[in-house]
Amino acid sequence: MKLAMTLFVFCFFCSSALGQSSESEDGPLLEGRKVAAAFMQELKGELEQAIAAAGPVSGIGVCQSKAPAIAARLSVETGWKVGRTSLRVRNPGNAPDRWEKVILEDFDRRRFQGTAPQELEVLEIVEKDGGKVLRYMKAIPTGEICLLCHGAVLAPGVVDELSRRYPQDKARGYKPGEIRGAFTLSRPEKGEGNK
Repeated sequence: MKLAMTLFVFCFFCSSALGQSSESEDGPLLEGRKVAAAFMQELKGELEQAIAAAGPVSGIGVCQSKAPAIAARLSVETGWKVGRTSLRVRNPGNAPDRWEKVILEDFDRRRFQGTAPQELEVLEIVEKDGGKVLRYMKAIPTGEICLLCHGAVLAPGVVDELSRRYPQDKARGYKPGEIRGAFTLSRPEKGEGNK
């Protein structure tokens, strides 16, 4: 997988500050936001329901099985490849690629500079494997429900289940408001080079 030079970057935070955007940027940006919001809302609902019914340990199964199913369904429905990633992954299959790692590091830097995690998103067209790919990422802030399985203090049953399912888990020790990771979306760019 070859990631070449960036053709343009559209960052909502930066464009808002400059007061600039174009119709061509707004369409994909709004689409990306809607897909990420749908993923977040559905996953949060599934987590809340499972945890209310059977406690925090049941949330681990939701993230392991239902989150990928939600992502797969949204991918088919929207035409975007949908997923999640983080600098500290629980599932090694969700490890960030080079572009995602750069964006996640930038999100962390910007959060430390005072940007609210909810405002961190990027829409960018990159050159990949000889074609143009539209990529979108939206930061996932660590909320209270996340802390049940990703926090610094975890219930013994949660620790045991995480250790059983994810022996290489690096996704613990988060505090409220930190960036847990990001929703990541990509699709071929519609344009002259990609038909």
